[in-house]
Amino acid sequence: MKKVNIAIMGATGAVGNCFLRILEERKFPVNNIRLLASERSKNKTLEFNGKPYPVEVLTHDSFKGIDIVLASAGASRSLEFLPSAVRCGAVCVDNSSAFRMDKKVPLVVPEINPQDIKKHKGIIANPNCSTIQMVVALYPVHKRAKIKRIVVTTFQSVSGGGQKKIIELWEQSGAYLSKRPVKPVEFPYQIAFNLIPQIDIFMDNGYTKEEMKMVHETRKIMGDDSIQVNATCVRVPVFYAHSESINIETEKHISPDEVRELLLKAPGVKVVDDPQNKAYPMPIMAEGKDDTFVGRIRRDESIKNGISMWVVADNVRKGAALNAIQIAEHLIA
Repeated sequence: MKKVNIAIMGATGAVGNCFLRILEERKFPVNNIRLLASERSKNKTLEFNGKPYPVEVLTHDSFKGIDIVLASAGASRSLEFLPSAVRCGAVCVDNSSAFRMDKKVPLVVPEINPQDIKKHKGIIANPNCSTIQMVVALYPVHKRAKIKRIVVTTFQSVSGGGQKKIIELWEQSGAYLSKRPVKPVEFPYQIAFNLIPQIDIFMDNGYTKEEMKMVHETRKIMGDDSIQVNATCVRVPVFYAHSESINIETEKHISPDEVRELLLKAPGVKVVDDPQNKAYPMPIMAEGKDDTFVGRIRRDESIKNGISMWVVADNVRKGAALNAIQIAEHLIA
């Protein structure tokens, strides 16, 4: 397989570090790698395949000779710099929200719509982490029984907000257990031993931006604007892995056993569903893993064609870095 030149935007962040680990693990055919970050990371070095690489300051000239850009530096930086990368001939896989709902930009989860990758015009969008794990679990059911409505409540780890929020949970936990004052900085309230029912800003309709991402992205990825989605997104004091309580209503009847059978064969899914033996997905089970874990599959007894389930995945891996690298693998296949 031909080796390619890779640039990582946001290399020093949580997702950037995960990019490096997964590229190594999957033996991605890297020829040269360029690590890009803000001025704050100047003079830092990161290790890749046993060798130290300097972190360079991101500029519009950073992409010469680059084949693929893996970007996780925030929407504003993607909007500013990725057009320059495209002009240099690179294909960009962007983990931010900048291009997700752009009609000209494919929004891809490789287990669902890899055929959309070839439609790119230089940029491919990586979906929101909470959306990715939900659609990976639901798409096989949608193909069989057509999902009409999804009601989802997310329990999202602090790593979804970046490295600073991981540190804040750690520091707040220590302060709380030591009976010292807890001072929120990155979060609007104490996150240690607490839940915050807000992720991102509130919109005019009373939902947060994160919740509306799940609505619009689900329809785009699954190619069905008729699916109704109602989301509530909650930040919880967990370091890694998002959990989701999902309820669906389908057009055709499907039993819990049929759902299990479908998901046992579904790519990227691991079924852990034996309640009698207390076997069900949890964040500590998913942390550092590539699969989306599904359990608690049961019939919703309040409606005719309803199924409930519990879905957990590592938001930094499958919810961000792994999904982007899977897209890159399709690009070079």
